[in-house]
Amino acid sequence: MAKLTFVGGIHPYDGKELSKDKPIQDILPKGELVYPLSQHIGAPAKAIVAKGDRVLAGQKIAESGGFVSAPVYASVSGTVKAIEPRRVVTGDLIMSIVVENDGLYEDVGFYPSAPLEKLSREEIIDIIREAGIVGMGGAGFPTHVKLSPKEPEEIDYCIANCAECEPYLTSDYRRMLEEPEKLIGGLKIILKLFDNARGILAVEDNKPDCISLLRQLTKDEPRISVKALKTKYPQGGERQLIYATTGRKINSTMLPADVGCVVNNVDTVVAIYRAVTEGRPLIERIVTVTGDAVANPRNFRVKIGMSYQEILDEAGGFKTTPEKIICGGPMMGFGMFDLNVPTTKTSTALLGLSKDDVSAMEPGPCINCGRCVEVCPGRVIPSRLADYAEHFDEEAFLANHGMECCECGCCSFICPAKRPLTQEIKSMRKIQLAKRKK
Repeated sequence: MAKLTFVGGIHPYDGKELSKDKPIQDILPKGELVYPLSQHIGAPAKAIVAKGDRVLAGQKIAESGGFVSAPVYASVSGTVKAIEPRRVVTGDLIMSIVVENDGLYEDVGFYPSAPLEKLSREEIIDIIREAGIVGMGGAGFPTHVKLSPKEPEEIDYCIANCAECEPYLTSDYRRMLEEPEKLIGGLKIILKLFDNARGILAVEDNKPDCISLLRQLTKDEPRISVKALKTKYPQGGERQLIYATTGRKINSTMLPADVGCVVNNVDTVVAIYRAVTEGRPLIERIVTVTGDAVANPRNFRVKIGMSYQEILDEAGGFKTTPEKIICGGPMMGFGMFDLNVPTTKTSTALLGLSKDDVSAMEPGPCINCGRCVEVCPGRVIPSRLADYAEHFDEEAFLANHGMECCECGCCSFICPAKRPLTQEIKSMRKIQLAKRKK
């Protein structure tokens, strides 16, 4: 039987053995917590507390700023210390609510609004919106918007993205092993929104234990199937995942709903389950702390707003001075300049590497080998697009389908000349996307 996959892609060292066998560990913050009001795509949330207010864990502290937005909740009890701009992992200054943790961890009390079988489609979506759930795989798109397509009856597949193709990351793997019932329960809730859809748990075949466990638990679920995908990066990319599991294609101008699909990350699906069945807003997530420079790589369940430095300390700090610290994975993450910045709803990992191989590279001229074309999932010509971007030739960039790049990094990884292809293309795409907004 042919493996479910896509054309292109690469097989980088995955580094997952560092943390994949470490069970999820709950940790509590000690210092202040910082809640940026923009942790999602769309309008920033609006603060509804003031300096000096006492808040409880699970209390809403910022409301949605529009339809494409999401509220923010306190993850600990304490006092609002300030509402001011704070640095986030990208280096940007974002208006944030700062809460001084009182160490008591008192919460508001969590109760489901009604049994699932009694909830209507609209009520479920309202619960998801009110819980502040966004895409937790990195994009941060408000989940209630994704689950509200214009024609819900046209949705054929609800896909749980369990691929976790990014090297080093193992948080989804641990979640699938330790809390599979919540993952399956969350997918069943999503299926309740789409009467004609089937559910797919899409898992890369380097996780045979997860595949076996999920198949066992869904054997009596006629609407849910588990599909084993070929292990290859970027198998978890939305376009690649949809093609591998359904054979349907989307491009940069389309949404998954345009081909009858809805895709959600593992952590997002679990957050949906907890919001609907337990009444819990999004106030925590799993973060992988790993890399050869980290003393004790692990997966932590952290309170959103906790600083990366505190999480690293729980992993024993660095055993050797890292040359590179990355927020996220090595392929699509970005370098960190400071660890005293807050985790957010989209924080997936902290990666410490003893060697910065990329910075040590000396880019050379293109040798026209075509390797970047062979591995490109978007089926474009990265070397040519990078040239256009470097020379600000916007017309040629667009004419040669530059917007079809998914910024996965495969071309930069494979290039023997060590050209920063992805970075060049990404810069031009950013310019074009800004122009589209205008």
